[in-house]
Amino acid sequence: MTSAQPVVATVSLVREPRASVLAAFQLVEDARYLAGGRTRRRDRVRRIAERTVVSRRLARDLSA
Repeated sequence: MTSAQPVVATVSLVREPRASVLAAFQLVEDARYLAGGRTRRRDRVRRIAERTVVSRRLARDLSA
């Protein structure tokens, strides 16, 4: 091999997000879109917490 030949990377440089994280994110988005009408405050707080957990997992997996 000479210096003019490109080196082929054997390991992927970008990690793909896990399917489970993407599926969880999609479930949260679907629930947000399909939820209609008035909801109880407790349910709203729980949904916000779930959304936060999913977004943090996604951010962690994308940055790792």
